[in-house]
Amino acid sequence: MKTPQESAPSFHPGRHLEIFDGAAIDPYQQRGKYAEPTVCSDCGAVYQKGRWQWSSVPPPMQAHKERCPACARIREDMPAGYLTIKGVFAKDHHDELIQLLRHHEQHEKSEHPLQRIMQIDEQLDAWVITTTDIHLARGLGEALEHAYRGTLQYHYNKDDYLLRVSWER
Repeated sequence: MKTPQESAPSFHPGRHLEIFDGAAIDPYQQRGKYAEPTVCSDCGAVYQKGRWQWSSVPPPMQAHKERCPACARIREDMPAGYLTIKGVFAKDHHDELIQLLRHHEQHEKSEHPLQRIMQIDEQLDAWVITTTDIHLARGLGEALEHAYRGTLQYHYNKDDYLLRVSWER
């Protein structure tokens, strides 16, 4: 007779993190569906087929105007993600790291218009990058870890829908 096996852990490095298990609710996401098509009045992203995307803008008479969640966060200066970069390595490889972060942002933003870097604040001993989406903050941290190793840490606040990522080398 076979004995029941324990299930495999749900954590898979580089894929999904346990901290995102469960239904977290972004306060900037509308609770219902937008009327289709809806065009963001700030960035021009179009809400079609149930999601925000970059596509051709419908004629003004056919489209509703609404600010997308990313533009609302930017306007109100309310980031969903923070990435803090520390260490001598960051100072010595400044341009390289900025290029990696911007490249990763452009790649993500091309498929997901709501994933954007809001600001890169370079302080004396650390940089703080704010993002409009928790998944972009996580992805930027993972890109740094993948490219340069180092120490990557996460702190997720489910109540505020806020992710703080810290990378150091």
